[in-house]
Amino acid sequence: MENLKIYQKVNQHESSLSFGISKMEDIYEKRNGKVDEPHRHDYYTVLIIIKAKGKHKIDFNTYDLAASQIYFVAPGQVHQVIESEKSFGYSMVFSNQFLIESSISLSFIERLKLFDNYGQSPPLEPNPSQFENILGFAEEIHKLYHSDAHMRYLSIGAYLKLLLIECNNICSINPEDSELDSPANKIIRDFKTTVDLNYKKEHSTSFYAQELFITPDHLNRTIKEKMGKTAKEYIMARITTEAKRLLYFTDLTNKEIAYELGFNDPGNFSAFFKKNTQISPSSFKSKEKIK
Repeated sequence: MENLKIYQKVNQHESSLSFGISKMEDIYEKRNGKVDEPHRHDYYTVLIIIKAKGKHKIDFNTYDLAASQIYFVAPGQVHQVIESEKSFGYSMVFSNQFLIESSISLSFIERLKLFDNYGQSPPLEPNPSQFENILGFAEEIHKLYHSDAHMRYLSIGAYLKLLLIECNNICSINPEDSELDSPANKIIRDFKTTVDLNYKKEHSTSFYAQELFITPDHLNRTIKEKMGKTAKEYIMARITTEAKRLLYFTDLTNKEIAYELGFNDPGNFSAFFKKNTQISPSSFKSKEKIK
């Protein structure tokens, strides 16, 4: 049974809300400085840090909190902010529903590549001028969120899109490189969706290529060009991330996890995990537990 806390709604008290923004210092005071447990959301999170000290864990990668950082946490990722003192900045959360309501397509978010589900999720560290621009958008969003402005959520959506584009430009990844519905972008979207639906039972590139009605070579070239990794590497990263989550946050045995993730033999799972993490499943679990 999974012990991990999962937040499914952007606002636990008002289920109709699909966007939220809070000051990090207010969150700290509300929690009386108590560290939150590791958790995951069914929505997107953006942390804009003005000043902070501590650690931010995202899917078992740990990053030092510091001034002028921006973190992007995708739906499903496990994360935990561990503050050693009060942080200052903004925490924004928004769901797919908000994107729809704001006429922001999900493919736009995916092509930005700011929200990396399965791999490293280091903070964006803009220069002072860039951070000032991004912080300005966040401040406008916060002001609108707490106002009675007409069509305020449409305005928030516009500022959010500008904020994400500004962040994206810092990464030198242009979201307008190609048409929104180009064949390559459609392959990326369909591939990610198909992996999420099937990764627990299907591990081969050829399966996903067949599902998308293209050749494995075509799939690999497209994924490599757009995402910087092969289709196989993406699939393996998805399985590895879920394996880590199951090892750490559930009471399942290695054998049960192996079968849960589509391995016919527990030994094959152990070999896979060690190849992709350089540590055995049992050692990983023990190492994480003592941190």
